[in-house]
Amino acid sequence: MVPALPRITRRRALQGTVAGLVALGLLLWWLYPLEKDTPGGTVTFSTGVRSGVYERYGKLLEAALARDLPRLKVRLTSSEGSQQNVQRVATGEADFTIAAADAVEKYRLDDKEGAADLRGCARLYDDYVQLVVPRLSDVQSAKDLAGKRVAVGQVGSGVRLIADRVLKAAGLNATKDIDPVSIGIDTMPSKLEKGEIDAFFWSGGLPTTSVRLLSERYDIRFVPLGNLVDALHAQGGASRYYRGSVMPADAYPAAQQGDAVSTLAVANLLVTTDRADPGLTEQLTRTVIDSRDHIGAEVHAAQLVDLRTALFTDPLQLNEGARRYYRSVKP
Repeated sequence: MVPALPRITRRRALQGTVAGLVALGLLLWWLYPLEKDTPGGTVTFSTGVRSGVYERYGKLLEAALARDLPRLKVRLTSSEGSQQNVQRVATGEADFTIAAADAVEKYRLDDKEGAADLRGCARLYDDYVQLVVPRLSDVQSAKDLAGKRVAVGQVGSGVRLIADRVLKAAGLNATKDIDPVSIGIDTMPSKLEKGEIDAFFWSGGLPTTSVRLLSERYDIRFVPLGNLVDALHAQGGASRYYRGSVMPADAYPAAQQGDAVSTLAVANLLVTTDRADPGLTEQLTRTVIDSRDHIGAEVHAAQLVDLRTALFTDPLQLNEGARRYYRSVKP
């Protein structure tokens, strides 16, 4: 005789259904706890000129944030560079940006709108000042630019700020002693290649793609600038943020041919304001640090982002959210 199967009552079936739903709910909670707690909304990130390091870094950071903060929408806007970036964040036109420390300090010293609200999230990587000329050029130092057609960056760019100060340190007037050309890194290489300019200034992470590609198709070299550090510091103000450095011999192999170049460097900062939500800023700072290797695989300068130095955002105080992050990872 076949034994009778146990009878499943309506009550027992209901209990089983409820238990299953509870288990499913717990599983979903366990699988998606981060997403429900992460900041949402939209933020604007001001980057830089097209084909520049700021723009590439911004795009890669946007992808990293999409992974870590799926409820957050990041709107990237191109710019002329550091000076415009600082102004945008200070006035509320953008929420976050990257800017060189000298441009940040100049904005503060000029006491422009919103300057007191600016805050730092991280010290990122250094920009290297690059004075590029054709290999056969007679320009051996910055003072030899007298009478030359020199691309000095667009108005509002960090390059323009640095070029003016470097020329002054070399004893030249940026408007009278050279023929200044206001263009960005997106057109500087082609202008030099065509002979429409004699030299150009660029300040960016190493290597900057546009400069590297130029060096691989056209014979260029870099003019040493490291001997101008003392003259720059003597100018006072934001010029104290420039320091002597060396462009490694393998930054642009085709151009440097095994030789390092004495030049100038200035730190880049991730900038926001004290109006930024601390929770969002804490999470964003975490993504910046955690994504160093991933972003650095395409933007080599980003490999230099270091947790031990990232919190030193002079001349800016840390945003409260960034401060929370650094406290949370303090050994």
